[in-house]
Amino acid sequence: MTVQELPGAAAYRPTPPPAWKPITDPAPLLPDPEPYRVLGTDAVADVDPELLLRLHAELVRGRRYNAQATALTKQGRLAVYPSSTGQEACEIAAALVLEERDWLFPSYRDTLAAVARGLDPVEALTLLRGDRHTGYDPREHRIAPLCTPLATQLPHAVGLAHAARLKGDDVVALAMVGDGGTSEGDFHEALNFAAVWKAPVVFFVQNNGFAISVPLAKQTAAPSLAHKAVGYGMPGRLVDGNDAAAVHQVLSEAVARARRGEGPTLVEAVTYRMEAHTNADDATRYRVDSEVEAWKAHDPVRLLERELTGRGLLDDEGIARAKEAAERMAAALRDRMNADPELAPMDLFTHVYAEQTGQLREQAAALRAELDAEQDHDGHDAEAGR
Repeated sequence: MTVQELPGAAAYRPTPPPAWKPITDPAPLLPDPEPYRVLGTDAVADVDPELLLRLHAELVRGRRYNAQATALTKQGRLAVYPSSTGQEACEIAAALVLEERDWLFPSYRDTLAAVARGLDPVEALTLLRGDRHTGYDPREHRIAPLCTPLATQLPHAVGLAHAARLKGDDVVALAMVGDGGTSEGDFHEALNFAAVWKAPVVFFVQNNGFAISVPLAKQTAAPSLAHKAVGYGMPGRLVDGNDAAAVHQVLSEAVARARRGEGPTLVEAVTYRMEAHTNADDATRYRVDSEVEAWKAHDPVRLLERELTGRGLLDDEGIARAKEAAERMAAALRDRMNADPELAPMDLFTHVYAEQTGQLREQAAALRAELDAEQDHDGHDAEAGR
């Protein structure tokens, strides 16, 4: 017997309890059907020319930084380098929209964003060189450690932002992640907590087409990654990730919204990884050269140069100056990275725990004994050789 066949079933009209009703109207949260653009549109007239010129200088510098860091891996000076060539507009905009008091939570590919925020170019590579735990003091720079595990930095960003809000600090956290990171549980947990707490966080997804070798279509069937925002009750924004002015505007609006206490925003930037996942990857095994060539026509540096030169804001001399400044940065980076670092073995036990465990103390004591014995042995050899 079905429900409809029960006595009195005709009068039974079940309705959901009041708690079911949507908390938020979903319509304003949905992203635009196409990525937002500024360059080449009427909207560019409202952009400060000085901002455009600064974006250009930083893009050129960032492109050269990526090239130099990639070369250092081939020379054995870096263990690995995940290049962000082709994604420089995302990296630079993420750094420039933040105030000094704000926090940046980067992923492993976001060294360029950290450098653009003011981090020493060598310190940004120290982790990838394998010399130290992080290479820089996160509190000093307001940059969380470059995060290799996918998406684990996102809940950290939410926690910091929520704590700052409870303390009354005017702080926004911008958390960067790749499209592959959106398939991790940490991504979903972070968005859910941030929306419920209305935490001042901006989630910035750089959709560069591939999670190592896995294309986006094999990760999600959603219309876009930005559409995922509505499920958590936050706005989703879709932006052309190679349009530096558009990315800067969308992120600026999201940061301002978070600072006003209106909660988090999920921003998806549609961009492309021009180079391999890392120097250990062979991208030709999963994508064709014609796809890469097509994206080269939408190169973020070229797009901005075309706009600036077309408006008479930049000439060949200005382009040359930007390249010369980038070359000086690359030369300094190369020279400093070619110098062997002076490492302190006992630093292995520093910054692992706030208070060392018994096991760590035992290991540190054993290493200290070995180092002392080695020093004594070297001293005796030197005496014997006299």
